[in-house]
Amino acid sequence: MPKSVRPSRPGPAAALALALLLPGTAFAQEATPARQCWSADQLALKPGERTPRKATAAERVTPPASAAAGTPVTGALAGVVRRVELPAGVRLVALTFDLCETPGQIAGYDGPIFDTLRREGAAATFFAGGKWLATHPARAAQIAADPRFEIAGHSWDHANMHDATPAQVDQEVLTTRAGITAARASAVAQCPAARPVERLNLFRFPFGSCSAGSLAAANAAGEVVIQWDVVSGDPANIPAAAIVDNVMRQVRPGSIIVMHGNGNGKHTREALPAIIARLKAAGYGFATVSELLAAGRPVTVSSCYIDRPGDTARYDEAARRRAAEKAAARAAAPAAPATPAAPAGAAPVTR
Repeated sequence: MPKSVRPSRPGPAAALALALLLPGTAFAQEATPARQCWSADQLALKPGERTPRKATAAERVTPPASAAAGTPVTGALAGVVRRVELPAGVRLVALTFDLCETPGQIAGYDGPIFDTLRREGAAATFFAGGKWLATHPARAAQIAADPRFEIAGHSWDHANMHDATPAQVDQEVLTTRAGITAARASAVAQCPAARPVERLNLFRFPFGSCSAGSLAAANAAGEVVIQWDVVSGDPANIPAAAIVDNVMRQVRPGSIIVMHGNGNGKHTREALPAIIARLKAAGYGFATVSELLAAGRPVTVSSCYIDRPGDTARYDEAARRRAAEKAAARAAAPAAPATPAAPAGAAPVTR
């Protein structure tokens, strides 16, 4: 057959998209190591585990040593990824869940969300705070062990990074990356069946807020910055039916949907089964964010925002106000008394 009329083969992006959509493929029905390595009781939600609470002094954690920076992100992936443009006829979406934890808090683990995703064979990306990973080591390992789940960064303890310096961005990004690496290592150590897949280094700014400087610093550290184009509204304590309606009203092929898996989504656990069922009925398949990016062309913008540019200003102003109050408190604190100098020739004091 002449080359000019040879049947065309799908390119790598189209082939990946097709594999994610078709039942029976390695992507669609991959085994779940979590169920092979942990009992049903170990995977089940524990009493009180879902609800965020105040941390005790014994539960305070110190950030680990920073991971090495990655290759700077340039070209099509630079900037802020809002969604992905897919080949014609391909209907994939990325379900994403934030697992953030603030200072002085132990955030929750909303187990039924994970149960639903595993039961339905749905891929998902979890944007985890480094502190959340450190205070939930067993859950972090279970998530990392699952080849349909992807762990991405969401800063160490959900600090507003709009006014962060490049050094501060590096600290937030690279300590969290170290936590992700530790979770992957723990998964392999506990679960011989685990085969964590090498993914892109993905990062989501807390509060959906960044400046040009903090965005450039994250890209320079090797992070692909991911936001969303579908806002579920789940932290607002709206009914499950409203969350489902929000998602279905906004979704389109290549969408990135933002929800919460740390107990801050008050009715996400009730909404998720209906979201998955309605998306499947509409012909959608599910991909991690890394897989979605590999299946099409990223749609990027030059700034961070929730629904429209400038709508994170209230969070930025609140962060500046808190920083100013802390600085004023430090300035007003009495200075520590100076230690008197030892007399000449006196023996040093040891304790």
